[in-house]
Amino acid sequence: MLTAASFFSLTNFAHKELFEKNSEVWSGLQNLKEYMNSLTYPDLSSAIKPGSPLADTLVYYDGKLLPGDDLSIQFDDATKGKLKVIHKDKILEGASVLMAGAVLAGDRILLGKGVLVESGAFIKSPAIIGDRTEIRQGAYLRGYCLAGAGCVIGHVTEVKHTIFLDDAKAGHFAYLGDSILGNEVNLGAGTKLANLRFLGGEVQVRTEHGTISTGLRKLGAILGDQTQTGCNSVTNPGALLGPKSMVMPNTTVGSGYHEKGSLIR
Repeated sequence: MLTAASFFSLTNFAHKELFEKNSEVWSGLQNLKEYMNSLTYPDLSSAIKPGSPLADTLVYYDGKLLPGDDLSIQFDDATKGKLKVIHKDKILEGASVLMAGAVLAGDRILLGKGVLVESGAFIKSPAIIGDRTEIRQGAYLRGYCLAGAGCVIGHVTEVKHTIFLDDAKAGHFAYLGDSILGNEVNLGAGTKLANLRFLGGEVQVRTEHGTISTGLRKLGAILGDQTQTGCNSVTNPGALLGPKSMVMPNTTVGSGYHEKGSLIR
């Protein structure tokens, strides 16, 4: 059975309960809406007008939004914990930064510690953004996006109904629909994870033991830990890549299960 344990280490993942122990790995996506709807989100309405670009940079610290003008901000690599917010020579440990021009649409957005949301990013709720994650300029989160710790959702990257495990990165010009990225997955620029069959119908997963029905009309890719894709690669709906797989640039990955350590070209 293609369980989550076949693809990921969940030991340190803050949302491991998404995945049912004895069910197929895509159960995480099937559970995502109910899980995110069940959580409690902070009330940011006092300082943020939903759907409008932020007029000024804000800092989220200790459950409160603070004006950035009153603070010194060192814009360094958030994924490595180098983003620093300083108030009167004191570092505000774990402070997150929402840069002017970012748009937060909706009232269910959960920010971790040390998060950086850059100008021009558009985040539609619900969204969970884990510690030390960067949401870069031009990123578009379309709802039900869950990112773990140390992730990157980068420039002109569109994400919907997708899970990032820790240190997963989609840095440049990517599309991720109904997909899961394992720990330390890295997508090359222009990677597209297609989620809808061209001819419609249920997405099925082909394996050496036969075809498995997913019950899903939309299913993108599931990439195991430390998998990498080259620039301008495309995965067909229902592509499942085992850990430490590699997709060469300009390659189309067929639907179905690809075993651990696959080299696809």
